[in-house]
Amino acid sequence: MKTSGVYIQLFSVHGLVRGTSLELGRDADTGGQVKYVLELARALAARADVAQVDLITRLIVDKGVSPDYSCPIEPISDKARIVRIQCGGRKYMRKELLWSHLDEMVDKTLKFIKSSGRVPDVFHGHYADGGYVAGELARIFGSPFIFTGHSMGAHKKKKLLSEGLTGEEINRRYHIDHRILVEDRIIKDAEQIFVSTNHEIERQYSLYPNFGAGQYLVNPPGIDVETFYPHYAPHLDADAGDESTRQARVVLLRELHRFWVSPEKPFILALCRPDQRKNIAGLITAYGEDKELQAIANLAIFAGIRKDIAEMEDNERNVLTEMLLLMDRYDLYGKLAIPKKHDFSIEVPELYRLCADSYGVFVNPALVEPFGLTLIEAASCGLPIVATHDGGPTDIIANCDNGILIDPTKSREIGSACKKILVDKELWQRYSQNGINRVQRHYSWSSHCDRTLEAIEKVISQMPAVPKTLEGVRKTAIGKRLAEVKRMLISDIDNTLIGDDASLQQLLPLLNANVEKLCWGVSTGRCLAKTIQILEEHAVERPDILICSVGTEIYYGATLSPDKGWHRHIAYQWRPEVIREKLGRLAFLEMQEPEKQKPFKVSYYMEDNPELLARVHEVLQINKIRYHLVYSHGEFLDILPYRASKGKAIRYLSYKWNIPLADIMVCGDSGNDESMLRGDTNGLVVANYSKELEKLKGMRRIYFSNKAYAAGIIDGLRHYDFIGGDD
Repeated sequence: MKTSGVYIQLFSVHGLVRGTSLELGRDADTGGQVKYVLELARALAARADVAQVDLITRLIVDKGVSPDYSCPIEPISDKARIVRIQCGGRKYMRKELLWSHLDEMVDKTLKFIKSSGRVPDVFHGHYADGGYVAGELARIFGSPFIFTGHSMGAHKKKKLLSEGLTGEEINRRYHIDHRILVEDRIIKDAEQIFVSTNHEIERQYSLYPNFGAGQYLVNPPGIDVETFYPHYAPHLDADAGDESTRQARVVLLRELHRFWVSPEKPFILALCRPDQRKNIAGLITAYGEDKELQAIANLAIFAGIRKDIAEMEDNERNVLTEMLLLMDRYDLYGKLAIPKKHDFSIEVPELYRLCADSYGVFVNPALVEPFGLTLIEAASCGLPIVATHDGGPTDIIANCDNGILIDPTKSREIGSACKKILVDKELWQRYSQNGINRVQRHYSWSSHCDRTLEAIEKVISQMPAVPKTLEGVRKTAIGKRLAEVKRMLISDIDNTLIGDDASLQQLLPLLNANVEKLCWGVSTGRCLAKTIQILEEHAVERPDILICSVGTEIYYGATLSPDKGWHRHIAYQWRPEVIREKLGRLAFLEMQEPEKQKPFKVSYYMEDNPELLARVHEVLQINKIRYHLVYSHGEFLDILPYRASKGKAIRYLSYKWNIPLADIMVCGDSGNDESMLRGDTNGLVVANYSKELEKLKGMRRIYFSNKAYAAGIIDGLRHYDFIGGDD
C-alpha cells in the first residue's frame, strides 16, 4: 500500500458486490448502490492524492450465487480492491437479517486493519448497515466517519404505512424501527453526511430527531461518460465503442424485436428492479389505457434478472406476476417487451442509445426516487426522460432541463408526458442535447471526488491532535493504540495488582516506560463502577482494557467504550431467567446483592463444599443449560454464558486485535483467574495465590513467582522478557 495519500475504507455490506458483470436487479439488495460504490471506489483510487481505497462487503459462500463472492480480496484497479469479510455465516441473506451480525463484521474488519499495517484515514459507510459498521470502527480508531444513506428507513416506513401496512407488518419484514434508531445515531455521529439532492435532506433526514445535528453536503454521484457516450457517436466516429458493444446492440435488437410486431416505432424504456415502489404497474397501466400512445411507440421494461418467477421472493414475484396480468388485460402482445435478463456493464448503455436512436423516451415512474442514477445515464446518452416528481429527479431535471416531471400515481399524466416528447421532435432534440451537455457539467465522478476529498481533508483537519507524550499516548483512540502495540498484559486486581502499595508504585512507572509497545488491562470479578473505584483509590491510571464481571464485560480506555462484539458473542444461548428459576430451588445457595447481578452474570454465595458444587452442575445439566461456572475464594459462585470467562475474553481480544496469545501475559491469584492462566498465554501466578491454583503448578507456560502482589507481576514481566526488546 502507498504510504503517501489518504487511505479510505468504503462499507457496502449487503447485496452481491463484485468488480465485473454486476447482477443489478437480481434482488432488492443488489441495486444502484452496488454500482455507485464500485464506481466511487475506482474514481477515488484514480486520484494522485489517494493511497488506497478498500470497499468492504460481506464474504458469501453459497451454491445459490457465483463463487466470485467468496474471494476475500478482489483487486478492481491499481489502488482499489473489494475486501470481503465473513459475518453471520456464509450463506447469502437479505439485509434485514444482517443486523445481529454487524458487530462480527466490525471485529473482523478491525482484525484486517491490524494485519494490514495502516489505519484508514476515514471510514465511509453506505446505507444504514454500512453506516453502522463504519461508525463503530471510526469510534474505535478515532478517525472521521462519513455517511451516505442512499435510502432512509423513516421515509420508507412512512411510505409503507401510507400504503396500508401496519407497523407490526413492516417491522416483521424490514426490522425498520431498529434501522431508524441506528440511522438517527449515525446522523448525530457522522462528521459529514453526503446526500445526492436537497430533496433528500428535506424529505428524508428531516424525519429524524437528530436531524438538526447532521452535517449535510449535497454531493451527487457521477457516471462514467466514457461508457455512457451519446447515441450519435457511432454514426460519426467508427471507433466509438468496441466489438462487445456492437455485439450487445445486435443481441438487444434481436431480443426486443421478438416481442414487437412493429419494431420500427420509437420505444418507451423503463429499467428497474421488480419492486412495488418502482411502480412498473403504473407505467403499464398508463400505456395500456392510452391507445394513441400505443400507436406512437412500443414499450420495453427491463425489470431485473429472472429465471423462474415462481422461485423469486414475494415482492419480486408479485410485481412480475402483475406485469404479466396487465399485459394480458390490455392486450399488449406485440407492443410490450419484457426481456428476462440484461448485462449492466455492456448492454444497458447500448440500450439507452438504441432507445435514443429510435427517438424514444426513458421513464422512471417510481413512487419515490431518492436519486435516479439511471436517469443520468440515459441523459448522458441523449435520451429524454420522464420521471417521478418525488425525490432526486427534481434536482436532475432542474440541472439538466432534459425531461418532464410527473405524478407517478396519475397514469394519464405519465402517458401525456411521454406523448409530448415523442411527437415534438424539436422538444425531443432540445432535451437530448441538454442531457448530454449538462450531465458532464453536473454529474461527473471527477467533480464528485473533488467534493469528497475536500470534505475528507476538512474533517481530518478538525480531528483533535494527540500530543506525543505519555498522556497523549494514553488518550489515543483505543483502536489506533491497540493497532500499534505488540504485546498485552492483563492482570487480576484484588490480591494481584493491588495488595501492596510499595510494589504497585514500582510497577506503574515500568508500564508507562513501555507504553508504546505494551498495552495493559485488568480482569476482575468486580462490576465496572467498582473496578474504577478501586483503581482510583490506589491512584492507578485507567488502563487500556477493562475485563469486568468475571469476563462478561469488556471496556476500552479513557472513554470506557463497551465491546459490543463481545456482548453479542456471549449472548448466544444465554438463559439467565431459567438459571435463576432452577437454582433458586437450592436452599444452600444465597443470591448475591442486586448490584452484583449483571446481564451476563448470575451470582450466589455458597459454602466451600464439593458436593454442593456438584449438585449445582447437576441441576444445570439436567435442564440442558449451557453455562460456564466460576467458584472462587471459597464463597463466590458465578454462572456465566458458556462462551464467557476471563480466559475466553482474553482469547477474543487476541483474535480481535491480532495480538498472538504468545505475546499476552496474564496474572492472577485465585480460582476465577484459572481460565485465563491456562492455554497458550504467558501465565503468572503471584506468591500470595489461593489454594485453587495449586493444581496449575508444573504446567507449561505458567510461572509461579516467589514474589507477592505487584512485585510478582514485575517478576513475571522480566521472566517472560516483556519489558525487554520487541521480539
